Amino acid sequence: MENKSHAIAAGAFVIGMLAALIALVLWLTRDDTVRNIYELSTRDAVSGLQPQAMVRYRGIAVGKVTSIDFDPKVKGNVRVRISVDERVPLTTSTYASLSYQGVTGLAFIALDDKGESQETLAPNNENPPRIPLKPSVLAALQERGEAILNQVELAAKRANLLLADENQKRIGDALENIGQAAAGANRLTQTLDKTVKADLSPALKAMPDALARVKKAAGDVSRVANNLNTTVARLNQPDGAMQRIGDGARSLSLAVETFNGATIPRINRVADDASRTVRRLGRTADNINDNPQSLLFGNGGVVPGPGEPGFSPPPESARP
Repeated sequence: MENKSHAIAAGAFVIGMLAALIALVLWLTRDDTVRNIYELSTRDAVSGLQPQAMVRYRGIAVGKVTSIDFDPKVKGNVRVRISVDERVPLTTSTYASLSYQGVTGLAFIALDDKGESQETLAPNNENPPRIPLKPSVLAALQERGEAILNQVELAAKRANLLLADENQKRIGDALENIGQAAAGANRLTQTLDKTVKADLSPALKAMPDALARVKKAAGDVSRVANNLNTTVARLNQPDGAMQRIGDGARSLSLAVETFNGATIPRINRVADDASRTVRRLGRTADNINDNPQSLLFGNGGVVPGPGEPGFSPPPESARP
């Protein structure tokens, strides 16, 4: 009888401690905040978002996600219901977006307002008002990534076409022809000058101004040709404009290859790591739901019962 009374006392003590612990947990986790229900509807994926996920307004925690299901009003959309503190200044211009916490992949709802409207968004828990859910930065990047890559590839092709060997040869030939024409004009001027000096007729003596203008025009043509030759030499010299343009085109092509080969695989790896983390958190939550007492007593082994290996009957003194 003494052992039985001790067992009853120990059981009562354990039950009392459990009741006190439960009361303490309930007291610490009590929440008297009044919240209103709102809805979000989107056709985009909501990967990583779970019920009870955090809702933040400009970085401040203001509520939680209550449910995630299919939208009965818009076929193919996903409906997310959130509960938000009634003190949050929501307006008709308030919008939501899906954000992620670091590299864990855990998603939360971020609320923001650009101040376009001062009209308060009236709550209605029976028919919750809807807040527009805008695509996240990662979703926008995925949508526009292909278009950006196509534009970069087109720019690289045009740069390569402009700097092709055939076009460079044509430009060089044109500048060389201009130089040859200027040199021919200079030689013709010199020949005319010699001819006039050697056999000057009375009629030509009356035209000194005309000869001076011809000489001046020939000199101008020669200077233009020299300037063009100098420009061509500067363009074609090492570290010149043509070489820098070619290096720029090659750098642009290398950047596109680096983006395709490094950045996109890293984004995919981050997404895979986030998915694995979410699955592990889900399994942990399932284990806690199936065996909540493990938070207090751990995962101890089960005592074998009658007929099982390792079972030993209690002593005679302990039997009732």
